[in-house]
Parts: sequence; structure tokens; C-alpha cells
Amino acid sequence: MRFFNVAGPCNPADHYMLPATERLPDVQSLIDEKAYFVVHGPRQSGKTTAMIELARQLTAAGRYAAALVSMEVGAAFNDDPGAAELAILDSWRFRVERRLPPELQPPPWPEAAPGKRMAAALAAWCRAIPRPLVLFLDEIDALQDAALISVLRQLRDGYPERPATFPWSLALIGLRDVRDYKVASGGSERLNTASPFNIKTESLTLRAFTADEVAELYGQHTAETGQVFTPAALARAFELTQGQPWLVNALARQAVRVVVPDVTQPVDVAALEQAKELLIQRQDTHLDSLAERLREPRVRHVIEPLLAGRTLADVPFDDIRFVQDLGLCRMDPAGGLVIANPIYREVIPRVLATTPQASLPHIQPTWLRPDGSLDPVKLLEAFLAFWRRHGQPLLGSAPYHEIAPHLVLMAFLHRVVNGGGTLEREYAIGSGRMDLCLWYRDVTLGIDLKVWRDGESDPLAEGLAQLDGYLAGLGLETGWLVLFDRRSGQPPISQRTGSTTAVSPAGRTVTVIRA
Repeated sequence: MRFFNVAGPCNPADHYMLPATERLPDVQSLIDEKAYFVVHGPRQSGKTTAMIELARQLTAAGRYAAALVSMEVGAAFNDDPGAAELAILDSWRFRVERRLPPELQPPPWPEAAPGKRMAAALAAWCRAIPRPLVLFLDEIDALQDAALISVLRQLRDGYPERPATFPWSLALIGLRDVRDYKVASGGSERLNTASPFNIKTESLTLRAFTADEVAELYGQHTAETGQVFTPAALARAFELTQGQPWLVNALARQAVRVVVPDVTQPVDVAALEQAKELLIQRQDTHLDSLAERLREPRVRHVIEPLLAGRTLADVPFDDIRFVQDLGLCRMDPAGGLVIANPIYREVIPRVLATTPQASLPHIQPTWLRPDGSLDPVKLLEAFLAFWRRHGQPLLGSAPYHEIAPHLVLMAFLHRVVNGGGTLEREYAIGSGRMDLCLWYRDVTLGIDLKVWRDGESDPLAEGLAQLDGYLAGLGLETGWLVLFDRRSGQPPISQRTGSTTAVSPAGRTVTVIRA
């Protein structure tokens, strides 16, 4: 019985999987042209799986000897290129002995000086086998500093000797493109240039699954178990994941193993929503590594104004491209840069609100009625009391200063929904706002958050008009407009926090909270 894979490369004998190489349509022509190229993309997007399969196909076709080998073990010796080479070459031999027939395997590695061992090994390998060698170097960006520079320079130096004594074609496989490889030199943490690997022909990225491919993958589970994903569930799966391969597999795995383990029962939209929540709460390695990226300054430069609804006018283009390469964001043809998918859109603010949430004092759930339902009036009273007393000190616990009030409010609301509700967020560049929707049993509360900054006019009128649109989409006739006053010289939060009611342009009665 095969299953949905969420750890390591896919194996067709064990895992549901799609033809990985179809997401790299140009790679065959690059290889035939003897190109050296780069394949980069987010973690667990299928790069290793695709290149293992491509190497197998190329070797089986009889024209090339192709293999995927890893550079990762060399990362322990970034300051000692010679030691890194020895570790890497040992790893290569272990890999290729299991994946290539004896006549295509390398001879014993020749003796060579440190810093030249890899080039010498490749030359010996090319001379010893009857076919041109095609090599895919996986996890190349695990290397840094001296070890990385040594490898790249050896590849560049041997490039003119291909194919007689150097690989016919070669690809660097990693998370980043070459210019973003990490080095500690020249006052920069990155190469900032394709040199010393300026021999690359192309930089390719592995595209996400299409909606049809998600349905095809899930259909393999249906074919083997009989368990059906409803058409609406298939559409929702693509909507939630936007085809990110790990998310597609992880969402289905939670749905069929935890939420609906009985294969005689279908997986519907409600099951997928439960699976999504479980996935976010679990914080598996993929989502955990995503959270780690949020601490990087280049990521923060993009994500912080994006969450705040501000423009990216001062953000360097390299940083925008970087978050796209990481898979955190994507370009939406209809709306510019956006968070890559709704699951990441949920994970990112939850992660950022973790520290404020951990810093929250004990709060009695005074917003609950005796029957356990939510009382919106009591919730408002509880929030105002909380903000007056704890808002000022908690703002300092938020990792992103520009959206600190948003994160503290979300931390408070997470405490509310832990009793049995959900909290979702929406934000877009240039809107100047973040929208929240709180569901708790039969209560739905739409909330619009805006910030009043120095040099700006009171955002009340704009906020009321924007909230109208958001509430209309939710089918609600009332909601909250929260205005955080971040102008300098204001009285303490405890003195300026309060609430009033206002009527929106569409005639909705709105609770306006000034905090």
C-alpha cells in the first residue's frame, strides 16, 4: 500500500507521486547542449525526487551515465576545503554504487592536493567510463565560505575540458540561485554574483503542481484504497496549497490518516479544513523551517510591510526575488506579490505571534456564556481591559515592530479561539490594513486592523469603507474596526484605549476601537 510522502525523496514503490521531470520541461535540451545549469526552489518541492528520476531515465536511455550526488556532508568542514572534499567524495561513492551499473561507476579516487580533489576525481571518472557523465550536485548551498568557493572554482576550471575529462553536463541543485549562496567575505553574507560559477547557462525552478495534477495525485489514493476526495475537496486542496508539493501531500496525509481514516468514507471540504488546522498546529519540519526564515532580515524586509498592508517601495528587488525563491511569496497576476498560499498565510502570523502569545498573562474567558457560546459584547470588554493593562509591555515582545499591535491582538484572539474556534487573516500590499475573521460556534466576527502613523490623517473613514467590503464578503452586517495609534507623543495606551460605534458608508453599524 502506497502513501502520501512528507519526508525525503519520493519512491514510486512506496509513495503516491507524479512524473517529477514534467515540471522541468527544458532540462533535457540543456543536457543535450552540454550545459552547466542551476535548479533551485523551496525545500521539499520535489527537486531531489525530480533529479533522481531524471538521472535514472538518462542512464536507462543508454546515452549518458547520470547520477545525483549530495554535497551536504561537506557542510561540516566549511573552513577546511580539503576535508570537505574527502567527505563529499566518500558520500558520492556510496550513492553511485547503489544507482549505477558497475561499468559506469567511478574508479578509485586519485590522490590530489586539497582544493583539487574534486576536479581530479571527476576527471578520473570521465576517463574510466564509456559514456559522457551527467552529474547533479544536490544540496550545493549547504556548503558555505571556503569549501563552497573551492568547489565552484574547480567546476569552472574543469568546464573547458568537458566531455573527455569533465562532466558533459552538470547541475547545481539547491534552495537558492548561485548569487545567494552564503559566503563570509568582502563584508557580505552572499556571493551577490554568479561568479565563480559564471559558466551556468540557465537557472531553473521547479514549478508547483497544477489543480489537475493535485487531482491526479489524490486520485492515485482513490484508485488503491477506494476512498474518494469529493470534487469540492479537490478544489479546496489546490486553493489551500496552491500546488506546493509538500503541502499537497501533507494535507492529504492528515486527511486520510487522522481526520477520515475509514476508507469507506469520502474526504470532503470539512475534512480538509480539519486537516489544515492539524497541519498548522503540528508545525512539522517543513513549516518549522519556514518559520525560521522569518527571522532573516531579507525576508523581514518583505514580509513585514506585506502583513501591514504597506507598499514595498523601499524593498530591494533582490529581497523580493529571494522570498519567491524560498517559496514564501509568489506573484499574483491580479494583485502583485502575495503570500504563496493560504496555509502559509495562516502559519506566518501565527509564528510571529508566538512570543506575544507566550507572554500573555492568565486571562479568564469572561467572553463565554454559561452554555459555552461566545458573547461579542463581553469579548469587546475583555479586549479593552486587556489592552489597557497589558498592551504597552506586550508590544515589545513582538518580533516585527511595524505590526506589533496586530501580533498582540492576534495573540489575544488565539487565546479566545483555543476554546473551539478559528481565526483567519487576509492582507494585501498597499491596502494599509489587515483583516481578521474569528469563527466561534455560531458567531462570526469580522475585524479590520489599521494603523495611524505620523504624517497621516485619521484612517477612520478609509477603514469604515474597507470594512464594508470585507463584511459584505463574509455576509455580515456588523464588525470591528481597530485603529492602532502609533503616532509619536500620544498618551499612554491605558489612557487612549476605548470604543465607540460608527455607521459605515453602506449603513452597517461598526464598533470602532481606538488603541
